[in-house]
Formats: sequence, structure tokens, C-alpha cells
Amino acid sequence: MPSRPPRRVLVTGAASGLGLSLVRALVARGDHVLATDVQPERPAVLPAAADYLALDVRSDDAWAAALAHVRETWGGLDLLVNNAGVAAGGRIDVASMDEWHWIVDINLLGVVRGCRTFTPLFKEQHSGHIVNTASLAGLVHAPGMSAYNTVKAGVVALSETLSHELAPHGVTVSVVCPSFFRTNLGTSFQGADTEMEDAGKKMVSGSKRSADEVAATVVRGIDARKEIILTDRDGQIAWRAKRFARPAYTAVMKRAARRVARGR
Repeated sequence: MPSRPPRRVLVTGAASGLGLSLVRALVARGDHVLATDVQPERPAVLPAAADYLALDVRSDDAWAAALAHVRETWGGLDLLVNNAGVAAGGRIDVASMDEWHWIVDINLLGVVRGCRTFTPLFKEQHSGHIVNTASLAGLVHAPGMSAYNTVKAGVVALSETLSHELAPHGVTVSVVCPSFFRTNLGTSFQGADTEMEDAGKKMVSGSKRSADEVAATVVRGIDARKEIILTDRDGQIAWRAKRFARPAYTAVMKRAARRVARGR
């Protein structure tokens, strides 16, 4: 098997969950990784080979500092992984507008800021790869998750747009759309709709898939430069059903909505 050259990689949300698993997988691959997270001090869980930089994806100044760090340290970047995110579940008439602002600022605008910050550098290089972590919720929109579905769909739309916009500059864009997997993302749940929150936490904790398994699939998808990286069979089936068997898909979603309504 031919050796793969190491890449210069920046990963956001790298201190836990999928972000941490991606850092470990990329380091094991031989990449040079700059792990970033909101914590001001380096998290002890990070592999020793990874560098660390505090980065709040809501801060334009923090993103500018990350770009300056990459330029000064490496002189460029090969792979940007916009992975930082939080979880929220809530029916449209239960979730508050504060919840909407919170999740939009982190899950959607955090990705936008990362793409805006590093696109000029990628254009200068005429190379680069942007990987944005969305969710299967960005493709398949179950009831009771309005805010989460909306921001993840926005990440999918942004990624597709940039894959077209940046192709003439030699830049590749991928979007990661995993289904539920075991992670600590549920700890970030907050909001008024506690029933939807509890249901979401159960689906996360009850999944058979681990973050490490998902990360391994993601890295293979990155290496293959896939535009949409679906990480599990459940997600592939759901996405195909929506695309090619829309009436059946709609019927399933409406049954789920009736269950949500009865639970209220």
C-alpha cells in the first residue's frame, strides 16, 4: 500500500466526542494535527502528538488567531475540519428563541466562520480540503428537532455550495452526516423541551456505534474526497428512502410526528 503524505490539519471541537476520535485517527494516520476547543488549557485527553489551541468558534477574533497560528507554524493548511457542535431538541412551540440563537451561532455560524477564515488561504495555495460535520439530521428531518435539523441542513447546503464555488481554486469540500452514535454530545443538550431532550439522549446512549468507529469511516471518506460522507447503514437507507421513495419516507416521518404528539 503506498504511503500517504502527512497533512496539516486543524480540527475544531477536538476535546471530546467525534472531534477527539478524529484527532486520534488523523494522528495515527501520520498527519500533523492542531486540535482546537473552547477550553483555555490543553485537555489531558488529547494525544501527545497533537498541538492545541484554544478556539471558540463563536469568536471572529479567535478564528483570526487560529489562521495566524497556522501561517506562522506551518505556512499553510491542507485540511480544515469544522466539527465543533452542540445538541438541541425541541418542538417549534416549546423551544425558546434563545435556544435557536445559541445553536445557530455554534453549529451553523461556527462552520461559516471557519470556512470564511481559511478560504483565502486555500485560494492562495490553490489547494485545500474543508470538511464540515453536519448530521444525518441535515438530510433527513425527523419531528421534534426543528432547530437541530435546520442548522445541520444549513451546514449541508453551505458545504454543497462551497464544493461548487471553490472547485475552480483546487479546493475540495466534504460534509459528514452521521446518524446517532455513542458520544458525550448529549451533555450539551439544553432547553425547555425536556421530553425531546430525554429522547435524544436515549438514542445517543443506546447506539451500537462508537465515536471511534464513526471517525474511522470519516477519515476514509476524507481520503477518498467524498462530497457526502455517510457513516452508517441506517443513514444510507434513510437518505436513499428520502431521495427515491419519498411517499414512504414521508409516511414514516408523519407516524413519528404522531408519536411525538401523543407523548406531549
